Formats: sequence, structure tokens, C-alpha cells
Amino acid sequence: MLQDWIFGLIGGAMIGIAAAAYLLINGRIMGASGIIGTLVDRSAPENGAERLAFLTGLVLIPGAVALATGTAQTHLTGNFALIAVAGLLVGLGTRIANGCTSGHGVCGISRLSLRGIVATVFYIGAGGLTVVVFRHMLGWV
Repeated sequence: MLQDWIFGLIGGAMIGIAAAAYLLINGRIMGASGIIGTLVDRSAPENGAERLAFLTGLVLIPGAVALATGTAQTHLTGNFALIAVAGLLVGLGTRIANGCTSGHGVCGISRLSLRGIVATVFYIGAGGLTVVVFRHMLGWV
């Protein structure tokens, strides 16, 4: 449907503009796991309010858009245990990779960071392999 790719294009442009603005204004990369990590370990208390505002917007704005335009269709499983394990694995992966897809994929690649490019290749590869194994081979998802 025409509308789907337009929404993807607009959303991608908004993420790119937000990442560039965050870097230009704050001099820091807009990686969600890094922002959450500094709130949890309190390693940057002087920026706590700014980081909390960023994360609040990250959660509330898509919710408001979904309410205004109608709930988005998802194909997320109803298996809560699977969702919890997946979330824990993603959290573990972001700690091991020293960043998440927003930090490495959006901000790292745009800065031509070798670490960001390599991490993104592995994120995408691991995601594809996971779909092949758990959906197509095992039929769990």
C-alpha cells in the first residue's frame, strides 16, 4: 500500500533528523541504550532530566500518533515468556555490543564508524538467522 512506504520514509527521515540534531546540539550520540544506561548507573547526573525527557518522548509520541491515526497492526506474539526472553537477550546484546541499533545503525553508520557498521551487520545477520531458525525451522514464532 502506498501509505505504508510513505509512513516509513517520513519516520526514517524524522529519526535521522533527530539523531543529527541530538549530535549537533548535545555533542553526544542518540543511542537509546546509552541514554538508558546513564540513567540507570547515574554516570551522567547533570543530564538526567534531558535523558528522561528524551525517553519519555520516545514512548509517548508513538503512542499518541497511534491513538490519533488508529492502532498500528502488529504481528507480535501473545507469548509473554517469549517476549520477556527476547527483551532480556536484546538488553544483553546491547551491553555486549556497547550500544543498540539506534546508536550503531542510525548514528554509527551515518558517521562512517567502522564499529557502528560492523555492529549493524551483525545485528541484521543475527535477526535474520533468528527468524529462519525460530519461525521457519522450529515454527515457534
